[in-house]
Amino acid sequence: MLPATPPRQIDCFKAYDVRGRLGIELDVDVAWRIGHAFAQTRAARMVVVGRDSRESSPALAAALIRGLTEGGADVRDLGLAGTEEMYFATAHFGADGGIEVTASHNPIDYNGMKLVGAGAAPLDPDTEFAELAALARVGGFQPVERIGGVTPFPEARGVYASALADFVDVGALKPLTVLVNAGNGTAGPTFDAIAAELERRGAPLRFIRINHDPDASFPNGIPNPLLPENQPMTSEAVRQHGADLGVAWDGDFDRCFFFDETGRFIPGEYIVGLLATAFLEKSPGEKIVHDPRVVMNTRAMIAEAGGQAVQARTGHAFLKRAMRETGAIYGGEMSAHHYFRDFHYADSGMIPWLLVVELISRSGQTLGQLLSERIAAYPSSGEINFRLEDPDASIARVLNLFGPQAVSRDDTDGISLEFDNWRFNLRRSNTEPVVRLNVESVGNAAMVQARAEQIGNLLTAP
Repeated sequence: MLPATPPRQIDCFKAYDVRGRLGIELDVDVAWRIGHAFAQTRAARMVVVGRDSRESSPALAAALIRGLTEGGADVRDLGLAGTEEMYFATAHFGADGGIEVTASHNPIDYNGMKLVGAGAAPLDPDTEFAELAALARVGGFQPVERIGGVTPFPEARGVYASALADFVDVGALKPLTVLVNAGNGTAGPTFDAIAAELERRGAPLRFIRINHDPDASFPNGIPNPLLPENQPMTSEAVRQHGADLGVAWDGDFDRCFFFDETGRFIPGEYIVGLLATAFLEKSPGEKIVHDPRVVMNTRAMIAEAGGQAVQARTGHAFLKRAMRETGAIYGGEMSAHHYFRDFHYADSGMIPWLLVVELISRSGQTLGQLLSERIAAYPSSGEINFRLEDPDASIARVLNLFGPQAVSRDDTDGISLEFDNWRFNLRRSNTEPVVRLNVESVGNAAMVQARAEQIGNLLTAP
């Protein structure tokens, strides 16, 4: 037996991934422990590792890799790469698992990891992930027959870029101008590889790049386009350059955000409905998975296109499980995560913009024209976050008032109450200490605003 590493209180293990404050909840020792535990619990012989552009990521990745190799696994090191590149390489090259060192859109003093098994399948939160977390805390790792080696893996990006270009019919593309904002995160170099592959295939697209180079200081703020204060930069650039649409990514680009030709930000739930329709036009009758937070437009578009809507709990581990169980062709969350059966059931922030560009090209309509009627037909509040001293008491006040009035209640994820012409979802975050509220209606934006204010007042009442 190896000498037992002493147990350590480690608080960076969340519902299904790793996320924590640097030097407090996550450091190089924890990263080493996670690597060793991953190799042992997965009996892994080959593991793919990538990292984002944060200043702390190289050191954490190095410690993680040391833990993996000392646990007996060989490592294919992608270096600076997005989470979806890790997913792709893990599945495509037959690895036993993959880990991305990333804090995505979290504050500058955070970092984390996303972990998957063979085939890029998420670890089961209650068994596989829990076992890994327990071993990482306790230590006492088993001896191994051999120490693994590390191989740089830059060639994986070219294979990935080619696979993504296959998602669109390049011959159907029109000469569109696309503005892209990488937010100084990890997306820039990967996007360039995809753009080069599209150009090689003859795609008549023109790209305008802003905040494109990775920069660990994030001079334009942490890349999180979901925050309203981060949206004007992309909106104004779309208008300034006369682009046909704008695309922005978060730090590890597993989420993709859209701006129409006027610079208007398009909430993620409407993109889910749009992509669902695009898939169903090519493959009628397929299943589409969605999360429970904002559903009215998504369900309506799926039904109108002849598809089958499947609801799953929020979070990539749960969406992917539902997709694999049902064989769904596509899954989407209103938070701008999009999942694809033909991408190993993994999420991608690059495939959505490729599909939207093809959809605009084929339809002859702008993104705004494709979605304006849908946004008016099913207005939503956007996700409203509350940090509450007593979440249970706050949620109880809401349920005491609205519960008896509801036509139906669904507890798939948090609590969803549905009424004759509106609904809301109230849930605790899987990754942050907040309660999240979403309100939507059938064609009544004023009602959405009024109900959101009413519920917010109940949640924050003394």
